[in-house]
Amino acid sequence: MADSDRVNYFSMFGLQPVFLLDSKALAVTYRELARDTHPDRFASATAAQQREAVERAALLNDAYQTLKSPTQRALYLLRQQAELPEETTIQDGEFLFQQMEWREQLETLQEQADFAAVDRFKVELGQARHAIDTAFAECIDDPEQRVQAERLARRMQFLDKMFYEVRQLEERLDD
Repeated sequence: MADSDRVNYFSMFGLQPVFLLDSKALAVTYRELARDTHPDRFASATAAQQREAVERAALLNDAYQTLKSPTQRALYLLRQQAELPEETTIQDGEFLFQQMEWREQLETLQEQADFAAVDRFKVELGQARHAIDTAFAECIDDPEQRVQAERLARRMQFLDKMFYEVRQLEERLDD
């Protein structure tokens, strides 16, 4: 079992295991912890202590990367509660239709090369993301809503991909 399987990432940062958290406070705490655990501080230590410092720094980095990403944080919370298959098919017909609409919009935006339209699309995606995050925060602690929480986390993953594709489109349009 890896350290990341045994250690609670939230407790490393002195946080309660909740979905909504203050990302700026998380970053401040990370910098403080990283400064204290940085392997360079153990340059004169024994080889075993240096190796341990490297492992602690890696674990801290993993924890921070997981908690700072809302999608990764949601998946982590779900895994803390119960096993979460990496790949699964969740029936979400309503969102499937929405995905198809967004994909069509993105294709249209690629053809139009209209920066204002891209900005409006990003706002639309951001509003959808906010609604999903809010809904996830409301249901993550209710075991009877586990399926809904998983569905919302999968929606978050899709939106992360859409935001990535929009950034790629913007870069192509800038060229």
